Amino acid sequence: MASVERELTFKIQGMDCAGCARTVESGVAQLPGVESCELNATTERLRVRGSVAAAVVAERVRALGYEALAAETAAPSAPAPAPSLISFLWGRGETRLALLGALLVLPGAVLHEIFGWELLWVDLLALVALVVAGLPVARAAWRSLTVSRELTINGLMTIAAVGAVVIGAYVEAGMVMVLFAIGEALEGYSTSRARHAIRSLMALAPETAARLLGGREERVPVAALAVGDVILVRPGERIAMDGTVLAGLSSVNQAPITGESRPVDKAPGAELFAGSINGEGALEVAVSRPASDSTISRMIRLVQEAQERRAPAQRMVDQFARWYTPAVVVIALLTAVLPSLLFGQPFWNPTPDEFGWLYRGLALLVVACPCALVISTPVSVISALSAAARGGVLIKGGAALEALGRVRAVAFDKTGTLTAGRPAVVAVRPVGCDGPGDGGVGHCAACDEVLALAYAVERRSEHPLAFAIMAAAEARGLAGALPAAEQVVALPGRGVSGLVGGRHVSVGSHRHFDETVPHTVADCGAAERDAGKGRTPLLVSVDGRYVGTISVADAVRPSSRAAVARLRSLGVRAVAMLTGDHRDTARAIAAEVGVDDVRAELLPEGKVAAVATLERTFGPVAMVGDGINDAPALATAAVGVAIGGAHGGTTQAMETADVTLMSDDLRRLPFALRLSRAALRTIGINVALSIGIKLLFLVAVLLGYGTMWMAVLADMGTSLLVTLYGLRLLRFRDAEAE
Repeated sequence: MASVERELTFKIQGMDCAGCARTVESGVAQLPGVESCELNATTERLRVRGSVAAAVVAERVRALGYEALAAETAAPSAPAPAPSLISFLWGRGETRLALLGALLVLPGAVLHEIFGWELLWVDLLALVALVVAGLPVARAAWRSLTVSRELTINGLMTIAAVGAVVIGAYVEAGMVMVLFAIGEALEGYSTSRARHAIRSLMALAPETAARLLGGREERVPVAALAVGDVILVRPGERIAMDGTVLAGLSSVNQAPITGESRPVDKAPGAELFAGSINGEGALEVAVSRPASDSTISRMIRLVQEAQERRAPAQRMVDQFARWYTPAVVVIALLTAVLPSLLFGQPFWNPTPDEFGWLYRGLALLVVACPCALVISTPVSVISALSAAARGGVLIKGGAALEALGRVRAVAFDKTGTLTAGRPAVVAVRPVGCDGPGDGGVGHCAACDEVLALAYAVERRSEHPLAFAIMAAAEARGLAGALPAAEQVVALPGRGVSGLVGGRHVSVGSHRHFDETVPHTVADCGAAERDAGKGRTPLLVSVDGRYVGTISVADAVRPSSRAAVARLRSLGVRAVAMLTGDHRDTARAIAAEVGVDDVRAELLPEGKVAAVATLERTFGPVAMVGDGINDAPALATAAVGVAIGGAHGGTTQAMETADVTLMSDDLRRLPFALRLSRAALRTIGINVALSIGIKLLFLVAVLLGYGTMWMAVLADMGTSLLVTLYGLRLLRFRDAEAE
């Protein structure tokens, strides 16, 4: 019977760093039936594809000294609080042994290394420290060597420590192993902090909710709630489930989900997101999605998946590390042997103050430990992805983060991106009114009369332009000003008419009124100017007499102009608008938002060609759209960006785009661009520090000025330095939005 290929997912426990992940990954990859496997040190998730049995994978992981749990039983839904440094260190048996070893080797560090005293009891304590702290390290090295046939960082340190004992450097042997073990523990703590940064997103949504049933209120787990259940959200509480407001008025802080800086007013019919924070009023909410499919659940799932997508820089470092460690052993061996064989240099230490080439070769093993280099990229990427998620931006992995940081041109779709994607009333011009005219909806009685008449006729229509009129009238409190029209007649493509309180009211296009209702040359010219601006003029008449015009347009998002200006200030070389709309309409919108490169009347293939042209001219392009209609262009661009990921209408965008802005606020895009550039700078600095400090100590060791314990201290310090520098990105904020 043919074996069935499948994907298995495990949570791996007991890892400290990316080196541990690489050891497990390499060991599992060698199992028969494994097609591919990938393990991320931060998410602790191992994915194995192939026909191998789950029990075989778990056994191999245990043989390597770690524990594999099935993903569905691996972790509770709510994360534990981040441990303190002391509790983390004391909670690990290996670290307690390392701390004991530190106490034992301390006399040698003071008496031998500082004062130069040679004392037997000091050497004996150092040897005990070596055994106590080094046994777990040596055991891990042996497991990797025998199970995976791989020489790891633990192996390098074990060889160096044993070699130091051979040449009589007992105190240094103990110090090397103690410092390395403590350094590994500190690196594990730093990794756990980065790991907790994304897990803490799970705490945004409560585990229980107050369900209303038959007039009673009961506290139930969110997993027990079904679509249609009604929950009560009190003032100041976090909203437990996605839903729709049934009763109550309040303002809601949606910043944890969308990144919006100000609370949003909510009334009956408004949409709510799990994890957002209720304001001053109690709300009754109808659950719209199960807990497993809520906005915050999808957000967490996508960010976790993003963390497992390695950045190109990380892949390069991982590949480098696979052959680097054995190469270092060969180089160290040649360093120890060749000077003595070819040039007559001393192999052993000729004096206590002078190092022979065996010692220098052993010190080189310690110096060459690639811990800092291996951790430099993933900790920066994961911190940036977590900061982006907290700022209302989902970035699909390290590759997307790097690509976004290199963007030099941005192309926007118009409808639904730079504009709201739905018509709205932008001007009312009653006959004889000296109000705002083209500038907006006036507050005079004549303006109200025109809107109320149009509302009475359009209130039963399903046309998008009718919805715009109804929304404007309801916002002005005119919904009940006039009775609903009777004998309503729709004229497709021309307008609609009906009897309102015995009067014949018509709402129609300019062309229809040119043919049926007299109006002045000035009124005609105003309607034509509306059309030239991309607006739709709707003329209103009563008993055949023209009474005014209502202009409807797809309104520009309030954040569009600010976003375009910020992109230019960040040095983006080109900002373009790609649309299938009419050229005049496109130019009017572009002028309003500050875009000077307008490409209109484009079919989907035309947008693809435009993106390709921009990329050839300016470099990597980010295409911003709704994630559905603009799919070909989003796929063509170096980075595809979808907006409004927290809203149900664009759920697909969260699954397909490289970057998703959770809110409709386009200012999230400059924030994401700044963050990605900061991440690239951080990665570059971390890699430079890792390599630079290594080279510096390598030269010192070869010249005979560096000791093994100084080398391991430098390695530990560099690993902590690059980790802490990468974790700085967790605090990255959009200062311009605050």
